Amino acid sequence: MALERQGDFDAALTSYKLALRDRPNDTKILQNMAIAFTKTHRPEEAIRYYRHALDINPDLSGANYGLAYLLLKRGDRPAAERHLEAFLAKPPSEPESERWVKHAEETLASLRAGDTVHDDAGQ
Repeated sequence: MALERQGDFDAALTSYKLALRDRPNDTKILQNMAIAFTKTHRPEEAIRYYRHALDINPDLSGANYGLAYLLLKRGDRPAAERHLEAFLAKPPSEPESERWVKHAEETLASLRAGDTVHDDAGQ
């Protein structure tokens, strides 16, 4: 994670891959890999890792949130909507998460209204 904070996402991915060998079902590692793949403009790999994490634990709010916006960028509005609903059904409880919850609520409302949606994941 230190490598990620320094902006060295490729090195972080290498480190995560090594960690995943010892703990292949560690959802935190899987989610961190998905984030790093997103940051390195490899959305298909990010989607694969988010889905793997959600296969292990469907209630992972961060994975549902990240996956929703990647699917939205891909143009898969129905799947993005399902993952936003899953995120909002069990949102993170940390106070700093309020902006992501608000962004997910606004995006979901726009999707339901058929509006054009910005896919910036609250960034």
